[in-house]
Amino acid sequence: MALHIMNEANRCLQCKVPMCQKGCPISTPIPDVIKKFKEKKLMEAGKELFKNNPMSVFCSIVCDHQEQCAGHCVLGRKGTPVSFFAIERFISDAYLDRIKVEPVEKNGKRCAVIGSGPAGLTASIILAMHGYDVTIFDDNNEIGGMLRYGIPEFRLSKTIIDRYKKLMDKFDIQFRPNTTLGEALTIDNLFRDGYSTVFIGTGVWRPKNLGIEGESLANVHFGISYLANPNSFTLGENVAIIGMGNVAMDVARTALRHGAQNVTLYARSKRIAASENEMEYARLDGAEFVFGKQIEKITEQGPVFKTAIFDENDKVIGYEEELDQVHADSTILAVSQAPKNKLIMTTAGLEGNERGLLITDENGMTTCPGVFAAGDVVHGSRTVVAAAEEAKRAAYAMMAYMEKQ
Repeated sequence: MALHIMNEANRCLQCKVPMCQKGCPISTPIPDVIKKFKEKKLMEAGKELFKNNPMSVFCSIVCDHQEQCAGHCVLGRKGTPVSFFAIERFISDAYLDRIKVEPVEKNGKRCAVIGSGPAGLTASIILAMHGYDVTIFDDNNEIGGMLRYGIPEFRLSKTIIDRYKKLMDKFDIQFRPNTTLGEALTIDNLFRDGYSTVFIGTGVWRPKNLGIEGESLANVHFGISYLANPNSFTLGENVAIIGMGNVAMDVARTALRHGAQNVTLYARSKRIAASENEMEYARLDGAEFVFGKQIEKITEQGPVFKTAIFDENDKVIGYEEELDQVHADSTILAVSQAPKNKLIMTTAGLEGNERGLLITDENGMTTCPGVFAAGDVVHGSRTVVAAAEEAKRAAYAMMAYMEKQ
């Protein structure tokens, strides 16, 4: 492993215009990190990664590297790109438990962070590093948000998330578990109690229903709910999944690991929302894919579809008259998620769009003064690195806002 990592580092061309860095949503200084690593400056390399992106260790595991750093490496044009994600994982993992938190003078200002997913953790760490007192509020009893409850264990070990709780202690970040803002406590209560700003990183946890007959049957489940605790579900041997996004791929692979023998994913068209890598992993695990199936209703026997008719360009131009009853022990809907609306309902001036996503400006400020937001709650389901990049930008905007105040 160590030899492989160093071999990859030695392959880096140290380009003057690093396309790999341009391909990274959070502009990771890849050539400089590799240079420090090759010079045996492991902790310096780790510090640079963490300062740029506190979620670096997660991104090294779950990012779509073929579309980002590796996909933009110049060596990939005629051969094999540098596997920077492997180098990043080695450095970030080694650095995580050895971070030395430098003493910083507290400025006396308090920030509230709602949600402990990648956006909330990123904002919290950056604010704490600059002397702000930070308290995280979360619905759940453990930190991590979608990192813990939305990504399967076989893709992302929960032990890494647990190490961030120890890191929060180093940064003196307070954590209030099992506390839902918008119920007993509201954002107005936070300002009343002396918080200067509020950051919202609550993600999208409300499953989208399709408005079809049968969604409330006992053999029907929502994908995001299943991923949160798959051990609570008894799916049976034959599982039908509606949708072909990344969540659907995770659901399929998880179901196969929990006793399902036949897992089939269905999509209306031939356009796939999931990344090519995730689809290939699901296929290797044994999942099957069926295209051109428009869900009509769900029965106790399984989903009922209309079969699409495609033209020569694979565009749906109509449907066959006869319905197709598929027999499945369980049907899982994994089409999309939306944010919960408790914060909008209980906060004067906080506005969302037609999808319920929070409206923000270019700095992450919502329509409510002093309240910022980033990540999936603003844009819908995206990636860990996108959430980290937005939260980083919002954290600095929060600091600028507080200084003006």
